[in-house]
Amino acid sequence: MPNILSPDSNALDRGFQALADATRRGVIARLAQGEASVADLAAPYDMALPSFLQHVRVLEAAGLISTVKTGRVRTCWLEAQRLAALDQWIAGYEAAWNTRLDRLGQILETKGDTQ
Repeated sequence: MPNILSPDSNALDRGFQALADATRRGVIARLAQGEASVADLAAPYDMALPSFLQHVRVLEAAGLISTVKTGRVRTCWLEAQRLAALDQWIAGYEAAWNTRLDRLGQILETKGDTQ
């Protein structure tokens, strides 16, 4: 099972906190298709650009995306390795729970055979 107090604990916290918001999850989903400008990312959302930029900053601070400004255009792209780290953490718990549930299933089968 993953260590929740590992040195990467703060990075995990920031990543999961960033993903707790539906707008930011939408941005991640869009960037999974390829890089995009902030204006393109903001288009589907009914909010002012400064408010949307707050979401971009949270995702960037969590290391989930990177941005670069060229002239007046800020382009964003996904940082897949950070998402992979979150996925790995979840997968560790999934494996542990699958093992526990398998053991429970075996115990229940054994009890059913003895009755």
